[in-house]
Amino acid sequence: MKDTKSLLFAPMEIRGVTLRNRIVVSPMAQYSAVDGFVTDWHFAHFAKFAMGGAGLVFTEATKVERRGLGTVGDMGIWKDEHIEPLRRISTFLKEQGAVTAMQLNHAGRKAGTYKPWDGFGPLDRTVPVEGQEHWPVIGPSAVEYLEGWPLPREMTKADIKEVQNNWVGAARRALQAGFDILEVHGAHGYLIHEFLSPASNKRTDEYGGTLQNRMRFALEITEGVRRVWPQDKPLFFRVSAVDEGGWSLDDTVVLACELKAIGVDVIDCSASGISIRSPTASRVAPKLGFQVPYAERVRKDAGILTMAVGLIVHPKQAEEILQRGQADLIAVGREILYDPFWPAHAARALEQDAEFKSLPVQYGWWLDRRKKTGYVEE
Repeated sequence: MKDTKSLLFAPMEIRGVTLRNRIVVSPMAQYSAVDGFVTDWHFAHFAKFAMGGAGLVFTEATKVERRGLGTVGDMGIWKDEHIEPLRRISTFLKEQGAVTAMQLNHAGRKAGTYKPWDGFGPLDRTVPVEGQEHWPVIGPSAVEYLEGWPLPREMTKADIKEVQNNWVGAARRALQAGFDILEVHGAHGYLIHEFLSPASNKRTDEYGGTLQNRMRFALEITEGVRRVWPQDKPLFFRVSAVDEGGWSLDDTVVLACELKAIGVDVIDCSASGISIRSPTASRVAPKLGFQVPYAERVRKDAGILTMAVGLIVHPKQAEEILQRGQADLIAVGREILYDPFWPAHAARALEQDAEFKSLPVQYGWWLDRRKKTGYVEE
């Protein structure tokens, strides 16, 4: 890659926001919040990614209302008191040169689960949670997620309007907390995806049945968020490009076109979750970059920027995805947990940072000095 211009490390402007590179830290739940409030764990968790050189750092899926909590410990932004601790995080990330992003989410029928290391499954609802009562489980239809899980109450029109308003309120708070980019989470079997997929949406009104009707909830939420989110700030949408319940890649292209028309800038292309945990939790090991073709298809057929995600672990692999025009942004998840300085290491591997400038000056100065003493990297 010597003397070759890297796309991975080329700055990118979306609306009025400029990313220093195309590396995105994917939202990854930490299950470490208390009543939705972030803790010192979150500060340390997010800070190291910005220090490691990522262009864009996402929070985990942040809940727009308490009954949207998927798991005990989820981050929240359903009340004003959540704002200030989040602002502390966003301020520090920006000081390190990263763009800050928040993913807004509602768990729907998947609400109320144990932390994964405590066992996968619904909570014992006879025991209080953090000293509070359990939250009700709602969804587009009275269809349980998996056998033995709570049967959700089918949402009324009033419920739909209330949840949509809460999404808009959450977007306003995210702005007050200093975030630069928002993402609407419409994937992985959570509430918006539940409306989209025929496996979970059995409604007979204007929110169910046809593809256009099943998209209505997602589009109305996104329109509401776009109205209050400043025009110079980007809006992303995460989609399960395909699922195991009847949602297809063709459907995703149609949705992407509709989202583009109402002001979405980037489609974040993941997959599955409507009736399984996740592709990476299956017993069949997925291949590296297994979801990249979804981003490529949506980018080509919907004419919109896309973000690729899913077992992207090597710098050269990430660079080739961009060079082939398969996506515009690269989201790295578990690999960046293993190596928070993955962006800086990728810059070195692709020969884009001879002087360690992708690291904070407090680190880069020492490492460059060591190099000048004749130290040879392996």
